Amino acid sequence: MGFIKGIRRFVCWTVVLFFLSSVLAVLAYRWLPVKVTPLMVIRCCQQMSRGEKIRLKHHWVDMDEGMTPDLALAVVASEDQRFLTHNGFDMDAISKAWEERQSGKRKRGASTISQQTAKNVFLWPGGGWFRKGLEAYFTMLIELMWDKHRIMEVYLNSIEMGDGIYGADAVAWQNFGRGADRLTRANCALIAATLPNPLRFSSKEPSRYMLKRQTQIMRQMRNLGEVKFND
Repeated sequence: MGFIKGIRRFVCWTVVLFFLSSVLAVLAYRWLPVKVTPLMVIRCCQQMSRGEKIRLKHHWVDMDEGMTPDLALAVVASEDQRFLTHNGFDMDAISKAWEERQSGKRKRGASTISQQTAKNVFLWPGGGWFRKGLEAYFTMLIELMWDKHRIMEVYLNSIEMGDGIYGADAVAWQNFGRGADRLTRANCALIAATLPNPLRFSSKEPSRYMLKRQTQIMRQMRNLGEVKFND
C-alpha cells in the first residue's frame, strides 16, 4: 500500500508542477519575446544528426513597428478567417474536417492560428492524442491570458517559414532582401501560401501552384479588408 500511495503522490505532484509551470510560462510570454521554440531545437538536432551545418535564422520584431499589417491580414486570409471571433477553436472547420475524414475525402486542416501558436511555442511537431490534448490545453491558456494581438505577434515571430527560417523578419530578409515592415502585399500573400508546408514550398522560388495560391490569398485579403485588433 505504501508503494501505491507513493506512486499516487508522485503523479499528483507531477500534475501540479506541470500545471503551475505551464501557467507561469504562458503568463511570462504575454510580455517576453519568444527567442527559441522546441521546433527550432528539434530542427537543429536533425541537422546535426545528418552531419549538416546548423541553420537557424530568427529575429523577433514588434508586430506594430516591425511588420507590415498586410502580413497579419495574409495569414488570416489563408489560415484562419475566423481568428478574431473564435475562442481558439473553429468548431465549424473541425466539423467539416471530421466529415471529410469519415467520408474518406482528402483531409483538410482545422487548426486555428491560436492552436498553431500553442504548438509552435510549447510543444513538438507530430500527431497523437496526447500531443493534441496538450495543444488544446495550451490553446485555452493563451486565449485566456493573451489577447488576439499578442497571439498574432507570437505566431508571426515563431512560425517556421522555410528551412532554418523562423518568423516574419527572418523570412523577409532571407527571401526578399528587406525587413518585414517593408514587405509588399504580394510578398505577404506568397509567404502565407507556404505555411501549410514551408519545407516543401518556397516564397523565394515559388512554383506555379504557389503563384496560384498567392493570387487566391490576395483576393481573400481584398475581401477581408483589414484585421482590427481590440487592444
